[in-house]
Amino acid sequence: MLSRLAADALLLLHLAFILFALFGAFLALRWPRIVRLHLPAALWAIGIELMGAICPLTYLENELRVRAGQQGYADGFIEHYLLPLIYPAGLTPAAQHIVAGVVLGVNLLLYARLWLRRGARR
Repeated sequence: MLSRLAADALLLLHLAFILFALFGAFLALRWPRIVRLHLPAALWAIGIELMGAICPLTYLENELRVRAGQQGYADGFIEHYLLPLIYPAGLTPAAQHIVAGVVLGVNLLLYARLWLRRGARR
């Protein structure tokens, strides 16, 4: 039971990281110091997608699920609603490059806005 809870918590953390990597620049518009956390997270997400690699959190989550006696993902709220967001079906290298481009594009636009806003204050 503890391994399953840990795997579910890790899945939520993984989703939070993905959302932060994609949309963290919105937070930087309000709190500029968050850039120190967001830029490495966004670069990591872009790198993982461009390399076609699997995030280490995925391996840890799967190990915890195996320890919990699960095979893959059983039906449940977390598995049914969150797993398809993090591990979509048909995720190909080309699709991963598109995802990396979206993450890069969103962040470039938001950081350009932040940079222009900071320049206007000076």
